[in-house]
Order: sequence, then C-alpha cells, then structure tokens
Amino acid sequence: MKPKSRHLALLLAFTFIAACAPPKPPAPDKPAVDVVELPASEALQAMASGQLTSRALTQAYLDRIAAIDDAGPSLNAVVDLNPQALEQAAALDAERAAGTLRGPLHGLPVLLKDNIDVAGMVNSAGSLALASNRPARDAFLVARLRAAGALILGRTNLSEWANFRSTRSSSGWSSRGGQTRNPYALDRNPCGSSSGTGAAVAASLAALGVGTETDGSIICPASVNGLVGLKPTVGLVSRSGIIPISVSQDTAGPMARTVTDAALLLSAMAGVDESDPAGKTAQGHVLTDYTAALRADALQGKRIGLLRQAMGYHPDVDAATERAVKALRDAGATVIDVEIATWGQWDSAELTLLLYEFKDGLNAYLKAANATPGSLAALIEWNKANAARAMPLFAQELFEQAEAKGPLTEATYRKARDDARRLAGRDGLLAVIEKEHLDAALAPSMSPAWLTDHVLGDHFVGAGYGVAAVAGTPSLTIPAGESHGLPLGITLMGRAWSEAQLLGLGYALEQKLKARRAPTFPAHATE
Repeated sequence: MKPKSRHLALLLAFTFIAACAPPKPPAPDKPAVDVVELPASEALQAMASGQLTSRALTQAYLDRIAAIDDAGPSLNAVVDLNPQALEQAAALDAERAAGTLRGPLHGLPVLLKDNIDVAGMVNSAGSLALASNRPARDAFLVARLRAAGALILGRTNLSEWANFRSTRSSSGWSSRGGQTRNPYALDRNPCGSSSGTGAAVAASLAALGVGTETDGSIICPASVNGLVGLKPTVGLVSRSGIIPISVSQDTAGPMARTVTDAALLLSAMAGVDESDPAGKTAQGHVLTDYTAALRADALQGKRIGLLRQAMGYHPDVDAATERAVKALRDAGATVIDVEIATWGQWDSAELTLLLYEFKDGLNAYLKAANATPGSLAALIEWNKANAARAMPLFAQELFEQAEAKGPLTEATYRKARDDARRLAGRDGLLAVIEKEHLDAALAPSMSPAWLTDHVLGDHFVGAGYGVAAVAGTPSLTIPAGESHGLPLGITLMGRAWSEAQLLGLGYALEQKLKARRAPTFPAHATE
C-alpha cells in the first residue's frame, strides 16, 4: 500500500495540472514527452534549445509514475511525490526564459532515497515510526542539487533502515512503503538498500536518482536494475541530513542509466561540507565537472587488476566478466589477475564498527531532528508495541545488538574501526593497487537478482564491491550483460578521490559493451 501522503501529493499535482491546462489539446506537432530511456544529458539539451520544458518533462514523469509505479507493473518504487513539483518546474522554466540558469541540472527532475532530508517532506528511512518526521531543512546535498537547478520530484522506497534492522530482512521492503519490485522480473528482488531509486531510474520514472551506500547499497541495486551507480570516496558527498548507519562508510551517490548522466549528477552533488566529519578531507578533491573525464579512449594504456576472488559463484556472472575483460583489452587496457591477501578478513570488524556507529549516529540524528521516537532504545520499544505493522516479516536483532554497544570511546570499537579500514584498505585494495601499479581493480558487481522471499529473506550469493565500501574508496558499476533477462554489472574500484578516472574508464567500457537494456516488466525471468 502507498502512504496517504503520496496519494495526497498526486491529487495536489493533478489538481494543479487541471487548473493550468490549456483550453485546447496540444497541437499535433507537440506530442507528449517520451521519457523512456531519455538520457538526462539529452533532456538538458532539449530544454536548452527550447524543444522541451521542465514542466512538460516533470508532467511526463508524473504520468509514468502513475502508469508504471502505481498501476500496471506496480513497481512500488516511489513513496512520496513533491506536491509542488509542477509549480516549481514552471518557475524553473520562467528563470530559463529570463536568461537565468541556476546550474548544470536546471529543470531536471530527480528522485531521492527516503533517508535524505528534504524540507517539508517525510524522511523516514522506510519506518512507520518516523512517518511524521518532516525535516525543517534540506540535507546539504539537496541544497546543492537545488542550487544546480535540479527539481526534487519525490522520494523512493528503500530497505527499511537501509537494511540495518534484521539479519533476515527482505531488500526493498519497508513498513512505510511495502515491497519494491524489480522491473526486469517482478518476482525478483531490486536489491537494497537503494532499491526504490534503482527500480525507479531503471523504469524511467525520473531523469536521475540519488542513493546511499554503507556496503553495497548503491552498487547492488544499480547492478541488478541495469544501471550505472557510483559510490564516492567517503567525504566527497556530504552526509549531513542523511539518516546514518556508519560515519566511517556512509555516502550518497548517483544512480543513472548512463555514465554521462552519473557524472552530471556527481558534479552537482560533490562538495566540501565542513559539518560532515569527513568533509574536510574532500578539500582540493572536488571537481566542478566530472563529465570532462569522459573519453572513448580513456582505457588506452591503462592497467586493470581482475579480482578472481570475487568470481566463481555463477557461470553467467563469470562469462559477463570475461566479456568485459576482452572489451577492456580491445580498448587498449592491460588486464592482469590480482589477489587481495586480506580478502574477507574485515567482515567481523566491519559488523562491530557498524553496530557501534549506528547507535551513536542514529541517536544524534534523532535528537537533532527532534524526532519521536527520539533514540534507538525508544525505536526498539516502538517497534515492539507496533509489531503487527512494523515487524510483520522480520524482527530487529541488529537494532538490539547495536543498542547493547557502548560509546565510541570504547577500545573494542576503536580496534574494530582501525582493523576494518586497514584490512580492506591499506593492506587490502590499496595494497594491490600500489603493488601492481593499477589504475583500477575490476570485479563482478553482483549475482543476478534473486527471488523476493519474505519467509527466508535475501538469498545473497556473491559480490565484488565490499572491499571498496569498507576501505571508504570509490567504486563504479556499469551494465555488463544479463542472465535470463536479469541485468549483470561490472565494478571498477580505485584509490581515494579517483572518481573522475573511474568515470572515464567506465565510460569507455560502456561504449564497448553497450549492455544496458530497458526493462519490459515481465512477471518472471526468462527461461
């Protein structure tokens, strides 16, 4: 079921349309905007040339959300719509007509994950407990998007609490938004926690989308929804105003249908936020235009390390990876096999640091937001009191484990934090990059999407992105093939602040593979 606030937003939006509708239907030479697979870069060009308006583009996305997300396949990817979207789009059109452009995304509709503060709109992390949490201020990254001219179209569903409530959770399910479905096979999982953003952008419900990641929550949904997803270096994109899990690993990042569009969105999102604990580290590393790195010959002479440790769990994944390796070599890159000596050794330390940091960060967010419930302990009690609505499918054992942890001054936490970052970073990914003189490491992003299972939870098979997530360094997934109609992705990982280089490499590989396919919303994967 959709929340009532979303239906109200739709009603307000369509009421505004009716009030502003012209007395006559559009002229034959002014057809409705076809937004299916429309690149954000082309939409911007069309608006710049006067062939398209932000209002018409916004209307087209609202229509498609009604037809595809609410009805038809019923993806259940969008939980709230901006009730002022059409009015704000018209204002952006007026600014353009007057010769004023706010920035490179002027008039472009963007969807945001439902754990990012947008002034006046609910920010709930998918939880019914926070269904009345309406921040007074935009998150830092939202303010940057508005300054760049982006239109906030609405909010997307997510795995409740960004998949950090239970070990048996179903990705893409939240008590406030229900279960999001994968547009490539409706019985398959969209992966999490940025599941709604992944499904929505894949289905062309918006020009661009913003997800967040702690460990895989951008890369996984981007991969299984046939998208480009970038997890930036921690600190490049502000976390201020985002409901947290981990101050060590959290980041927001772009999700798009092309590398070019991801680079456009990153250009608007990246910025130094001195109120973010990692923000100052980005000083001197923020670029104003990441699209400048996109060249078809970017792979020429580059050295890529293939992590076969992340392979072997599915033959179609391995085959897609080998095709990507061939494409890299055909484009002039050298590809060698490499191994990370500490592979997987960070897992235990990572969980410990996440439990400590989740309790500390969430309590701080709830207090600053003046939210009710106002602490992790209070949330646990609220969930117990409202178990039929809040916990019909799985419990809250991770919440309870986190609540049992002490402050961040404890030696156990400090050791786990240092061990996780060292094992994944200095002694892990970064060690092999330096030893083998690599420009990037390569691994399959993820298995094909699994069947959504509310009894047993997620069926996680394998992935290659975790090392960069724990190291805090960037990773980029692009479409690389398919398995029975289900998308597969390939991930490039690099040193801290190497986003421009990864985007350049990814762009060149994207041009070789051309693996992106639009979803057709079948009930099941192909045989």
